[in-house]
Formats: sequence, structure tokens, C-alpha cells
Amino acid sequence: MTEHIKVPAVEPLVRYVANGTQTVFAYPFPIFASEDLKVYFDGAEQASGFDISDAGQTAGGDVTFDAAPASGIIVTLERKLPLERVTDFIEGGDFSAAAINTELDYLAGSVQQVNRALSPMLRYSDHETTSETVLPDRAARANKALGFDGNGDPVAVSLEGSMAAPNYTAVGTGAATRTTSDKFSDSVSIKDFGAVGDGLTDDTVAIQQALAAHNAVFVPEGEYLVTSTITLDERQSLIGTGQRSVLKGLDNSFNIIEVVADFARIAYLRIEKGDAGIKLYGSAPRPCVQNAVTDVTIWQSNTGILLDGGTDTNYPCYWNNFDRVLVEQPAVHGIHLTKSGAGDTPNANKFHACRVYSHGADISGAGIYVEYGSFNNAFIDCEANVKGTAQGCFIIGANSNKTLLINPYAESNNLVPNIKLENGSIETAIYNLLSASNGAAIWDLSGGEYTAYNAGFPNKNYFQKTTCVDMNAALQRYDTEYIDASGTVTLDTSHSVHLVSSFGGALTVELPNAADAIGAMMVIKKIDSSANVITLTEDSGSGADARNYYLGAENDFVQMISNGAEWFVISSNRAPGNTRFYDGTGIYDIDMAVDTYLLSSFGGALEARLPPANASEAIGRTVTIKKTDVSSNAVTVTELGGSGPDGFSQPLASQYKAITVVSDGSQWFIVSKF
Repeated sequence: MTEHIKVPAVEPLVRYVANGTQTVFAYPFPIFASEDLKVYFDGAEQASGFDISDAGQTAGGDVTFDAAPASGIIVTLERKLPLERVTDFIEGGDFSAAAINTELDYLAGSVQQVNRALSPMLRYSDHETTSETVLPDRAARANKALGFDGNGDPVAVSLEGSMAAPNYTAVGTGAATRTTSDKFSDSVSIKDFGAVGDGLTDDTVAIQQALAAHNAVFVPEGEYLVTSTITLDERQSLIGTGQRSVLKGLDNSFNIIEVVADFARIAYLRIEKGDAGIKLYGSAPRPCVQNAVTDVTIWQSNTGILLDGGTDTNYPCYWNNFDRVLVEQPAVHGIHLTKSGAGDTPNANKFHACRVYSHGADISGAGIYVEYGSFNNAFIDCEANVKGTAQGCFIIGANSNKTLLINPYAESNNLVPNIKLENGSIETAIYNLLSASNGAAIWDLSGGEYTAYNAGFPNKNYFQKTTCVDMNAALQRYDTEYIDASGTVTLDTSHSVHLVSSFGGALTVELPNAADAIGAMMVIKKIDSSANVITLTEDSGSGADARNYYLGAENDFVQMISNGAEWFVISSNRAPGNTRFYDGTGIYDIDMAVDTYLLSSFGGALEARLPPANASEAIGRTVTIKKTDVSSNAVTVTELGGSGPDGFSQPLASQYKAITVVSDGSQWFIVSKF
């Protein structure tokens, strides 16, 4: 070699799990000679069947086996130096830098080796005075356990009856004394079934056997390699110590944990890899309901949490609870609600303080995706912080109904929408959205099928159909649409006020069918000064008040409301029917329903009788009465219980004679007569 080894701070040991095909295994630390590297299969040292390359290289090298080690074998590569000095420097001789560097390198490697050998040993704390460490004599300690006396010094303790004696009593009144064996059996660990937790041994069977034998299983600190799915059934629990209790999938080809029944619990675990970190679905004979997942972290799975409605509506995925769950670096979705067959949608599941975080990794789907789901799937204080490769932070899919988002946090870049509402989603409710992505705050493809409060941009609030008993409104704004066109324009229910110009030519404005606009109110007003008429019709219906309406002059308008069967006019300055036609004899009572009465007395004298001037329907009202026929029979205008206009009965003796009167509440006055 051209330069000396530089011994880095790398542990001089590495382990692998053989897959049956791999023949080359790297060692990432330097060795001085090939004999310094020891090779083990499942702890047994191997003397032949391999070649070692790159001895003397700082970065390490490779071990190449003549035949691939069998699948499942743990291959250990360890640097093991003889603790000796074999060189010497001659007095007065040449002082070689290469020689001294090599000597120091060897010394550093030896220290690393000794340090590793000492690291797993029991030792006293640096913060206490050490006690006598000499063991009792061989005869005194035979068939005894090592214990400690009142000073903390080691003593020999008898083993007789140590596990059978009734020697545990809890503190408190009524506590019962139990055997140590009984007490130990309260908690069943996966290590009781052979799990190792070194990240290399396949612990799948041990975990499965523990859950097959017990309903409550503990996962101690460790990294437990799993190569197939762990299944939790009815009322089972799998609980660890936190982030140090790791279930590590071999790859992403299978689900790490599946919950297939009800009342199960998963808590205080870290899950790595897997097609789904945790999948919940119902399976005969149990539904997947009332399960709880709390204080769990899921890393680098395709989908972190998957809720599946499955294939049978008898076994739904309802009422499950997730609290303080982190999904980090998912490849597809962080949290996904769907159904894989003819089952029911996942409904009424609750997610609280759950977070999806890309942490720089690509994601192809969404942080949280409700593809299928109904009836108050709620996401409260949840976050979707995803890379710009995502389709959305939160996506509410076409088959979702009544999804609830409270205090959602959305963050991304590359114009990823904060919340995307797909066409077909129904009644999504969004409250207090923090939108930190530069995409749309709310990208609505649902046609307004959502309610928002303190959410969205530019409008923070968006309410769907609402009934208000008592409202004090400081300012009201109506959704107004400005239309300048000719030909035909078809309206929808997205706006309530339409300001229409027909300056470019005659225009037909078509209302939506009344059945598609139940309870909707619309105003249409002509705003241009042209003579082009605006004709108001109805899609597949008879129109407002069962007829076409015509707006011919500037500022003509009509206001209508639908009851679901037809459109009714509420107000207009172009209202048809404001004139009454009557042909008869005797007494005709003026009912004040219209402003103009055209009366014919062709068949005989006719008395047009006004209501009393103080009648509620008369006060302040003006009416015109006109004789229309050519006969000599008079139309006489009188007053019920009163003296008549200007104090007299007023005859209209010939054709086209007319009178206009008004009431001030005490009498009728003539405004004009001709």
C-alpha cells in the first residue's frame, strides 16, 4: 500500500442475514491482514470457503464466498487483532514515519477491539464508590445466585424455592401475596417465545406464537425483524416501550400489522417498512370496530395506515381511534381510507394529533386520502406535510360523505393543493385550516359540496344549505354574476343575483329546472339601455309563474323562488296580471288586488264599490277604474259604508272614462278623472 491505514471511528464488526443468493459481503472497517478478519455463520467461526480482499485499505473491503450462505444464516464479520507488539525501533537507527504510523494504527485498532469487548460488561456507575468485587469462594457460591447485601457488595444467595415462594405483596390495604412465578406471568413478552430483537434474526414466528397464546403481548426494547404479517384478533393488544421497540419489515411487499377484528390495541411501537404499516379491515366472524392505535411511529411504508371496508358489509371498518401517530416517509399515502371490494365504506373513524411527514422522500399520493368513507370520519389537529410530488396534502375523494377536518395543517410546495375536494365528495366540513402549501387552499371540484369556517382563500367561510332562526347580519353580500351575451344563457344555482346585458342582441336566459333548485331564490335584472329583449324561460319547465317573462327596458327585473315544483315570482317591475278585466252588472267589489280595473257594463248598470278608506288593504293605495264598453250603462264608483271619492259617488258614463283615486286612511281622494 502507498500510505498507512487511517483507523476511523467505526465499530469493527458487521452482521448480515443471508438470503441464499448473495455471495459478496462488505466489511466497512480496515484490517491489517486478511487473517485479522474473522468470519462466523450463526456464531460459528469459518476457516475456509471464502476469500478476503482489500486488506490494508482504510475503507475496508469484501468477503467473497465460494457458495452463497444459506438463507437465514447470520453472517458476522469481525476484526480481531492479536494483542501483541511484534515491531521494535533500533537505538540510533532510521526512524520510519511509515513504521510508527502503522504501529499507532495497530494500537488504535486494538483499543477499539478492547473497548468493544468491555462495552457489554456490567460495571459500577462513575458516580459511586466501588465496593468489594472479589467473588465468594467457589465452595461458598456453588448452587447459589449472585446477590447484593445491604452495602451493595456481592454475596452468594440460595436458589432454594426462589421462584416458588410466596414472596411478592403489593403495597396497599387488601393486597394479596403471590408467588414470584405468578407475578412474572402477568406480563407476556415476545422474548418469552424466542424473539431476539437484534434486527437480524427473523422474529416473525416468535411474535405470532406469542399472540396465538396470549391476548396481551409486550414488545421490549429491540429491533425485531419480521418477514410476514403480524395479525391482531379480537381484544388483543401489542404494546411496546416506545421508539426503542421496533418492528422492522424485511421489505415493502407485505403488511406489517393487520387488525382483523374489534377492540384491539397497538401502542408505543415503531414500525418500519411494509406495504401498509398497519391495515385494519373486518373479517368473518368479527367487524373491525373500536380498535385503538396510540403513540405509534410508522417509517418508510408504502402506506402508513390503511382502513379497508373490504368485501362484506357484515364486517365493516367503523369507530376506530388513532391518537398521536406519526407516519414518516410514506411512498404512496400516509393515511388511506378505502374499500377493496363490495364492503361498506370506512365510517366514523377518529384521527387525533396524527401527522404525515415526507421528510424529503417522494410521495405519489396524498398525506391523508379519504377515497371511500362516510358519516363523520374526523381528522382533528392532524397534519399533512408532504413533498411536492404529492397529489394533495388532504384529498377528500369522490366516494366520501360528511368528512370532518378540524384544525388541519397542510404544507407542501410545487402547487400541491392543501385540501382537494374531488367531484362526488359530499358535505365536507373544514374548520380553521392552516394552509402552508403554495397550491390552492381548497381546490373544490365538488361543486360547492362543503362548509368552511376560517378556511380557504380568498373566502375564509363557505356555508352550505343553512337554516337560521335569528341572525344579526352587519353586512350581506350576494353571489352576483355579470352576463353580457346574446343567444341563450343557461343559469345554475351557483349565483343568486344575475346582472344581464343584452346589448349585443336579443337574449334568452334559461332558469334551472325548479326541481334542481329547491328553495333557491334568483334575481335577474336587465342593465343595458338597448331595445334588445331578455326572455326568461325554464329548463324543461313552464317558467316563472308558469309563463315566460320579458325584460325589455333598462333596470327591468324579476325576483323568483323555487319550491321544487315551479318558480314563483316574488317581486318585479314587469309583473304581468297587474290589471283586472271584468264584464258584468250589479255590484263589483274592488278588492285592491291589482292597480288597474278595466270594467265593462255592456249588459247593464255596474257599481264599482271601493273598500272603506280605512281598510288596511286600502290605506296609501292608488287604484284606477276605467269603463271599456260602448254602451250607455254607467259604471258608478262608490265606497262600502262611505260617501265615495271626494265625498260623492262618481259615475263613468261613457266608453274610456276613467278615475284614479287614493286613500289616506280616512277618505278616498280623486287623483285624476277624465
